[in-house]
Formats: sequence, C-alpha cells, structure tokens
Amino acid sequence: MKLDEAKKQIKELRETLEYHSRKYYDEDAPEITDYEYDMLMNKLKALEKEFPELITKDSLTQKVGGHVSEGFKQVEHIVPLQSLQDVFSFEELQEFDERIKKQATEENEELNYVVETKIDGLSVALEYIDGIFVRGATRGNGLIGEDITDNLRTIKSIPKVLNEKVNIIVRGEVFIGKKEFDKMNEEQEVLGKPLFANARNAAAGSLRQLDSKITASRPLDIYIFNVQKFEENKLNSHYEQLEYLVKLGFNVNTVRIYCKNYEEAQKAIEKIGEDRENLSFGIDGAVIKVDSLSFREKLGTTYKVPRWAIAYKYPPEAKETTLKDVIWQVGRTGVITPMAILEPVKVAGSTISKTTLHNEDFIKEKGLKIGDTVVIQKQGDVIPEVIKVITEKRTGNEKDVEVPTVCPVCGSTATREEGEAAIRCNRN
Repeated sequence: MKLDEAKKQIKELRETLEYHSRKYYDEDAPEITDYEYDMLMNKLKALEKEFPELITKDSLTQKVGGHVSEGFKQVEHIVPLQSLQDVFSFEELQEFDERIKKQATEENEELNYVVETKIDGLSVALEYIDGIFVRGATRGNGLIGEDITDNLRTIKSIPKVLNEKVNIIVRGEVFIGKKEFDKMNEEQEVLGKPLFANARNAAAGSLRQLDSKITASRPLDIYIFNVQKFEENKLNSHYEQLEYLVKLGFNVNTVRIYCKNYEEAQKAIEKIGEDRENLSFGIDGAVIKVDSLSFREKLGTTYKVPRWAIAYKYPPEAKETTLKDVIWQVGRTGVITPMAILEPVKVAGSTISKTTLHNEDFIKEKGLKIGDTVVIQKQGDVIPEVIKVITEKRTGNEKDVEVPTVCPVCGSTATREEGEAAIRCNRN
C-alpha cells in the first residue's frame, strides 16, 4: 500500500472510531458491537504499525477512550486509570508471555500470573481516608475523570467504612448483573421505551445521572480488581492484595486464579470461556496480569496501557435458528417497531426467543422472510441481533414480512415520513 492510500484509510478509520468511541463511552448509546469496534481498532493498529510515521498523539491507539462530561466536577487521578491491550488469539497471548519471560530472566524475577474475568462495566476509582469513603470518580480519559461520589454512595456493595483505618485508592468495575439487566429491559418494553443496548451502557448511563435518586433506583453492583495507591502496603503480590481487599470489606472480583506459569494461565482463560454463560455478570474477556508488584514496576507502562497485563477477548457467539414470525410493537411515542419471534436458542448463556429488528430498512437490508433460517449473534450482554439469513436453506414456503399500514393497537393509520426510518401511529 502506498503512503497516500494509507493516510486516507487511517484518517477514515480514526474518524469512524472516534464517532463510535463517543457513542460508547460518552453517550452510552453504542451503534456497533464491541467485536466490530475491536476489529476496526485492529485494522488501525496494523496500518500504524506498517506506517509508524503516520502515528499521532490524538489517535485512539495512543490514548484512552472517553471524555469528561460537563455536568460533573473534574477529578485528577493520582494514579492514571489506564486501558488494556487486547488480543484475540492464544498466539498473541504467548507473544506477551515470551516478552515478559525474557525480561523476568534478565531481571532474575520469579514470574507468576493472576487471571481474572474482564467485567463488562464502567471503571471507577474509590478513595478512602482513615477507612472512610471520601470520593469516587469515573475513568474519563484516564488522567481526569468525573466526580460521581454521590451516585457511588447509592451502591450497596461499596463499603462506606472499611474494616481498617487505612488510606487507600482502589479501582473497580461497576456493572449490572445478567438477570437484573433482563428485568430492566422487560420493564422498558412494558413502558414502551427503547431497550438498553447492553448492561455496560446501562450501568454507565445510570452512574452518570445528575440526580442520584435515579442511580439509586438501578440495580448497580461493583467488583474491585486493583489497588491504585496504598502507602502502607507491605505486600509484593497482586493476588495477596486482592485477598487483603476482601478483609477490608471490599466486594472483590470473584474470579481470580493464581497461575504459576503461562500454561496454567491459558487453561484458566479457556475454563473461564467455557463457564462464562454460568456467571451472574457479563464479561467481554479475561485478563492476565503479572503477580509481582516489584516486577510490574520494572516492566512499566506506555501512555495508554501497562506492559504487565493484557486482555484476551473471546469471540462473539453466533447460532442458527428460525424466524417464526414478526410482530409490530407500539411505543409510547407512537413508533411502531418490528420484533423477531425466534425458535428459542441458547446463545452466550441466554435463551433467546425474540429480538428487535429495529425498523423496515433493517428487514429489507437483511432480506428477511418469515420462516427463514437466520444467524443471531450475542457478545457478553449485548442484545442479540440477526446478522444474516442463510438463503441456501430456504424451502420456498417462506413469507414476506408485511409492513403495517394501520396501528396494531388502535387501528389508526400508520405512516413513514420521508427521510425517517420509523413507522408511526398517526393517532399520537
């Protein structure tokens, strides 16, 4: 590829990623799946690796996604809340191990790992003085976050007073459990409101409410996964620190596996992948971390990610099923939305029997017919989506999806205004 073409592609990718990063981190309204975003990011990384002279500081490969909302007071993080480098194969994971192992040999360090679930939520820092919770903040851009102390105080699993009078800053992930998320969406459906796209964004949106009463009404939970700053620390082990955090009264990530070598770490990651559908919370991967804190200091960090940890992302799960019917639901604003009724199938730990088809254009774009064999995909807690039709399996008995011309609830005329994707009941 020539330099001019690379410049053009990199510019387009950066603009696309910035747009979707803003929708995900700042607006809590993602338009693509995590997997699609990751693939775009991988493409950008590959181009920047091939053309390093085109790397700029404002590229998302060089900084943490997310900005600070104007409605909240700013908090400067004493210790940056960094992101993690993502990998999608065990070959890439082994490359990470080989690099770490080489430096461990050079530094005469014993190398052990801790493997944890990568919880799909919103990262926050909690600060305690003399064992009393005094401040909590979002990650923001990694250096500056949003002060959401009042909202965090509404989360029952965040201790207001620790079991010891210590000065400590910890990092955790605020999330909404699978069952709680499903219940939230059931309530949204009953009220005729838009469904939450996924549990992560529902949690993030709940935490960013300017009215803490709204936050208190949401089923938020937290798992702590790291010590950011602790001057009284006498431990040199991340795993032992996590155990100590439990004694202090924190709700610590329940899946934390001590591994003596890479082989044990890979087995742990594979086991988490096999068991993830049984977890009560959504995950989007597993994290492998160097256990020794002193060795971490020697390994150091880049501006964006630590060199002593890496995240393995599980591939999205897709299954075939049958589109049994399409029903049209009317929301409170009069928008009429198509809902797919599916032959029940288990995907990523959930039994899926229906999912939104968004609008008429989506149905036409996919070429959907009632009776089709379709592929649905679900990653973590993302709402399952019909991604394609297997036309080869058509029998000729499939039926076209009929678009309503009258409201299915009140019988009033239903029309679609020019330039709009939605069909509306004219009574509203």
